[in-house]
Amino acid sequence: MPVVKRRGWLRRIFGWLWKGLLIFLIGSVLWVLLYRFVNPPITFTQLGDAIGGNGVTREWMAIERIDREMVRAVIAGEDSKFCSHNGFDREAIEQAWRRNQAGRGVIRGGSTISQQTAKNAFLWQGGGFFRKGLEAWFTFLIENLWSKRRIMEVYLNVAETGIGTYGVNAGAQRYFGHDASRLSRQEAARIAAVLPLPKRREAIAPGGFTRRYGNIIAARVASVQRDGLDGCV
Repeated sequence: MPVVKRRGWLRRIFGWLWKGLLIFLIGSVLWVLLYRFVNPPITFTQLGDAIGGNGVTREWMAIERIDREMVRAVIAGEDSKFCSHNGFDREAIEQAWRRNQAGRGVIRGGSTISQQTAKNAFLWQGGGFFRKGLEAWFTFLIENLWSKRRIMEVYLNVAETGIGTYGVNAGAQRYFGHDASRLSRQEAARIAAVLPLPKRREAIAPGGFTRRYGNIIAARVASVQRDGLDGCV
């Protein structure tokens, strides 16, 4: 192939890549801006459950109606620095990396509530560097284009709380027979304890670990309230 023709093809390829990247950047910003005002109609995880035959049970509840104990419980269990970080908890990421290197299990990993919201609302479950890179980008966007209160609202409504069950409101109805506007501290803590592994844990009559972890979260909720760690929500 002549050198001139080869260079022409390279320019075309780089041009396509550049245009694709530009479309992705603009599209992702517009998508995130839309969800600042519009509640996500469906997520990839929910779509997967629907296709897989698990069904999808969800019922959106505005953040001002969700019991404050639930907000404090997820901060206590998932991300105590939610109000102070910029979407990434570097200390937690480093600790998770060290534990992975040592071959020990990681309960939370290094993901913040912001990262989990980005993944749940815009992406799919699973690992891999590509997905993690996209997660970091969408985390950056929601931290800069949404308020912390909006991030928490979306998180509490799209997080999986059981097989085919999404959001703390649907979770409260599934486990306790009432909505998320009136949760006891123990109920909120048990839902928060389910969040890391929602397909393997139950908030009602929980097994050993889930029961113990729920009790730990319930004890931490008082500290979250006392220290104002939920002040941004």
